[in-house]
Amino acid sequence: MSIQPYQRVLSITDARRVLLLGFLLRIPIFSAGVILTLHVVGALHRSYADAGLVAAGATIAIAISGPWRGRLLDRMGLRRVVLPSLLVSGVCWAVAPFVGYWALLVLATIAGLFVVPTFSIIRQGVIAAVPDPDRRTALSLDGMVVELSFMIGPILVVWLATFIDTAWVLFGIEMVGVVVGALLWWANPPLRSASTDAADAAAERVPRSSWFRPAFVAICAAAAAATIVLAGSDVGIVAAVRHFDAVDEMGIVLVPWGAGSLLGGLIYGALSRPIQPFLLLGGLAVVTAPMAFADGIWSLAALSLLAGLFCAPTITATVDAVSQVVPAAARGEAMGWHGSFMTAGSALGAPVAGAAIDSWTFRGGFVSVAVVGVVIAAAGAVAMQLRQRVRDSHVLVA
Repeated sequence: MSIQPYQRVLSITDARRVLLLGFLLRIPIFSAGVILTLHVVGALHRSYADAGLVAAGATIAIAISGPWRGRLLDRMGLRRVVLPSLLVSGVCWAVAPFVGYWALLVLATIAGLFVVPTFSIIRQGVIAAVPDPDRRTALSLDGMVVELSFMIGPILVVWLATFIDTAWVLFGIEMVGVVVGALLWWANPPLRSASTDAADAAAERVPRSSWFRPAFVAICAAAAAATIVLAGSDVGIVAAVRHFDAVDEMGIVLVPWGAGSLLGGLIYGALSRPIQPFLLLGGLAVVTAPMAFADGIWSLAALSLLAGLFCAPTITATVDAVSQVVPAAARGEAMGWHGSFMTAGSALGAPVAGAAIDSWTFRGGFVSVAVVGVVIAAAGAVAMQLRQRVRDSHVLVA
């Protein structure tokens, strides 16, 4: 495996800047659910169900805002979209940590609707910063940055909450997001490359019907299925460590899982050819299923390392595929839809696995989401094959 593709990407100043901003912006995003739960349960003395309602309100709002904010990015540009987001979210999160439960629920939902479209901006910025041959490597790097943010953010806020009031931790982490968002506004990274086709780049509007087609929907379905598998696996891991009476040793499982994802992303980004998202989704599902057969914390950790190898590559492949089938002038909205599908998958994964766990212990959780992944991967692969045959037949007729 050669590291030259990564050296080429990291030698580009714009790529390094966007990746760093992406890392910092995502830490508050991945921390929010954890610190909100701790704050609602601890400081506001409400139930976990109440905490889940706040998280659900914010998550649904973010999913709704994704395509809308992405479309505004395509039409209005980064600065005119990010500035209102900073103002609204800044006001909401300046107040929300210090009010009662219902006001917190309302403010968190409003902030979710006006969230900075981080994933859409960063991925477009990464794509624009590098030559087309290095796109997959750059997106793999971004996937690894996401994984690092996901690993660091929750640990950071839990540690801070051990000696700082959760209201101030929530305030501080969200204000960090506002400050870094302001840096993003100031940096204003290009969202389209100089090599973009002139007609495409100059177009004020690209009809949604020109790209919102079965191929795009299938790719987004693969992204949703991947997050179903990942969110379900997360719940399965919690259930498994409880089954093994080893809750305090959960890190023994989570660290290899995250490390496997980082390693898989590193390998995938260095490959000379892309791999179809549905094949990677099928691989993710297949390597997740064996976690059901773990007989202890250490075997679960070893199996989680294997399962992690397909996490980052699967998500990266879907992002890369979206960037290939959607014109650059509509990429913001397309990335917003992609993010909304992933959010929906995350929301579905937990209850799917939870229902199976209630019936068949933690083993059912892993198997259930793996089955979902395999089914969607197989259906998507067949659909893409049929689409290719139709296209080939049209070419022959012509």
